[in-house]
Amino acid sequence: MEITFLPLILLGAAVLLLAIFFYYVPFLLWISAKVSGVNISLIQLFLMRIRKVPPYIITRAMIEAHKAGIKTLTRDELEAHYLAGGHVEKVVHALVSASKANIDLPFQMATAIDLAGRDVFEAVQMSVNPKVIDTPPVTAVAKDGIQLIAKARVTVRANIKQLVGGAGEETILARVGEGIVSSIGSSESHKTVLENPDSISKLVLRKGLDAGTAFEILSIDIADIDIGKNISCKWTKLKRIRISLRRKPRNVVRWLSPSSKR
Repeated sequence: MEITFLPLILLGAAVLLLAIFFYYVPFLLWISAKVSGVNISLIQLFLMRIRKVPPYIITRAMIEAHKAGIKTLTRDELEAHYLAGGHVEKVVHALVSASKANIDLPFQMATAIDLAGRDVFEAVQMSVNPKVIDTPPVTAVAKDGIQLIAKARVTVRANIKQLVGGAGEETILARVGEGIVSSIGSSESHKTVLENPDSISKLVLRKGLDAGTAFEILSIDIADIDIGKNISCKWTKLKRIRISLRRKPRNVVRWLSPSSKR
């Protein structure tokens, strides 16, 4: 029985040793890198396994960068970025897209954006294809007391140099809403706003609302304006109610006074 099972045991041990060998020494991956023109050795791939760095991710990233014409990217930089908790594949995708779109994006800046928690590849795509942000309804009152409810569409483009430390979309929406409120509030009549809604967008664009943010505002378009409540009419009614309430206690006091009882 032991003699019959011995070849199977040896075969299983050989298969296990081969699996361990090819795991730590990815021979096929090395051949793929050599065929693609990437200079990397089997010892370097083996040491990546020891350092707990996936050789497949680093090698595929180097092949992609090499084929795109990015020759300055090194293996040590990619390994350091991976060990720092970065996304190597997204960074390389962003570098390739920026290179094809003639956008100046150094590797150090791309890794800093990635480590800051932002999607650097999406930022490059937004630089090429601007994004449209819809603002929530903004309520403002003109000088004639008529309330207006406006909705705007803000076209923004990512400002790559401001992605690290720059404010996000929420700040853009808040500033645009503040600009719309001040623009409507400075209008003499709500009719002028309805006749020329472009005046709101022009006034808001002059204020430079994208300062200190990670975006560049390209345009602000007023999508819809609705007429709300007549605030001046309600205010006059409220004043009349207050005046009447002030007079009522005097009558009550007179009625309760001794002279009124006689």
